[in-house]
This record gives sequence, structure tokens and C-alpha cells, in this order.
Amino acid sequence: MLSSSPTPATPVDGAPGPAPAPVSSPTGASLYTRFCATLARACMALGVTGLLLLVIAVLTQVFGRYVLNDTPTWAETIAMLLVLYVTMLGTAVGVRDAGHIGLESLLVLLPERIRTRIELLIHVLVGTFGAVMAYNCALLALSVADYKLPTLGISEGWRYLPPVIAGALIVLFSIEHIIAVLKGTEVEPAWH
Repeated sequence: MLSSSPTPATPVDGAPGPAPAPVSSPTGASLYTRFCATLARACMALGVTGLLLLVIAVLTQVFGRYVLNDTPTWAETIAMLLVLYVTMLGTAVGVRDAGHIGLESLLVLLPERIRTRIELLIHVLVGTFGAVMAYNCALLALSVADYKLPTLGISEGWRYLPPVIAGALIVLFSIEHIIAVLKGTEVEPAWH
């Protein structure tokens, strides 16, 4: 919800007060940051949904095995697929929100100029890793697309789609971090 800016107070002597600050339109970088934050929140919402579905799939499997003495064959395959999707989406968001393992205590000791260069290098390497992962997993998904998961009847390629999605997201989020380092700002985590 937008709030209206207060009107400048007129001094007692009748002289005009300071001019109001101009309203700035969002820059390309801030629009990109909002886009990435929205993507990260969507990934987290999908991850939470995936976790709930995973719990349901495992409970169905346990109930079938121990109560009905007839384990549903699809439950294990769906649970494994859900683990892949939840993990990969969470990994991508972890890159954006800087939730991954880092040795920032060493960077703090370095001079500002060197620290900035190393931070840029780290984000470039992480983005490169994401691109390589997405590309190679896409090739793998295409190579097994004709094979079917026997218990679900869907393409085997569905197993390799999560790292493709995560790799693409990692590239987007690494670009966001590079822009932030160049501007001298920090990326705000998607969840406050």
C-alpha cells in the first residue's frame, strides 16, 4: 500500500519550504531484483507444497505397507521425484538468499578492492556452475525422454528436470548478486 508523502512544512515567516524529493521510477536493476525475489518466493512456496506432498506420499506408502499389507508402487517413485524438486528449488533459493556455505570471515579481513573482486569471482563461478548444470542435465533429460518410469508411466526426463530449473535459477540469482556487488548493495533475502 502506497502512502502519500507529507507536504513540506511552510516556515512561520511564509518562505517556501524545501522542494519535495522527485519521485524516481524503478530502474532496470530494481525491477530485476523484484523479479528475482518473486521467483525465489514462488520457489519456496512450491518447495513447501512439495514437502507436504512428500509427507503424504510417504504416509501413504507406510500405511499401505503396514496396515493394508499392499504397498502402492507409485508412492516411492513420487516421493523420490518430490525430494529432487524440493531440494533443487531450495538450493537455488539458497544461492539467492546467501544460505549456502561460505567463508566470509576470510573476506572481511581483505581490503575492500580485493574483497569486491573475490565476491564477483565467487558469483561468476556459482553462475557458471548453474549454467553448466542446467545445460548438461537438459541434455541428459532429452537423452532419456523416451524411457518411462514404470510405476508412473511418465518420461524418465522428469528426474532430470529439477537440476535444469535450479541451474537456470542459479544463473539468474548470480547475475542479481553481481549487479548488487557492482552497485555496492546487498541482495535482500526473499523471506524477511
